[in-house]
Amino acid sequence: MRESVDNPSEREQQPAGGDMSKGQSKGEQTRRAIVSRALSLVSEIGYEGLSIGVLAEEVKLSKSGLFAHFKSKEALQLGVIQEVINRITLAVVQPALAAPRGEPRLRVLFEKELEWIRGEGGLRGCPLQKASLEYHNRLGHPVRERVVHAFQDWRELVARCAKTAIDEGHFRGDLDPEQFAYEFDGITMMYQQRQGLVRDRDAAHHAQAAFESLLNRSRRSPRVR
Repeated sequence: MRESVDNPSEREQQPAGGDMSKGQSKGEQTRRAIVSRALSLVSEIGYEGLSIGVLAEEVKLSKSGLFAHFKSKEALQLGVIQEVINRITLAVVQPALAAPRGEPRLRVLFEKELEWIRGEGGLRGCPLQKASLEYHNRLGHPVRERVVHAFQDWRELVARCAKTAIDEGHFRGDLDPEQFAYEFDGITMMYQQRQGLVRDRDAAHHAQAAFESLLNRSRRSPRVR
């Protein structure tokens, strides 16, 4: 998710959720199909529940056939995490980077993040958040470290967008972009809990109200005439 907030064309990625079958070998297409099916299973059995045996049965491959694409359970889990990151890039990050700099970009980032959490991209909730809970205390585990880096990249992206809003004159000069990113994440994480776990019908309303409050506190004060 480490993208340029000033130049959306830089390092553009075509996530694994998109149509990339053209130009791909049969082996690459099979690998993508395996990862896609594995991702759909995560909501039911978790990342630790994924195994070569379970997935081979799901995609109608022999264990040796699946092993040719993923040499271990850990490699499979990392492949799924990367799929999630790619899909977030396509569904959330790229639309935001295409929006005007400053506050408009942050609004699109927030809107698309809520859509992602609601599962409008075909998934229910955020699989990256699920991984963060599952591997919370697994210090040193490669999956945990990849998730940590993904969240760091995300936080840096939000903070850079906030810094750009300062530069554009939308936000006040003394605003702390890191604090803004912290509160931005807090709103979206609470939204995921209230919308997904509690099934709160007012979750979107409360999240939007909290975001508007954050924007209001971040803006420049009008000049006193």
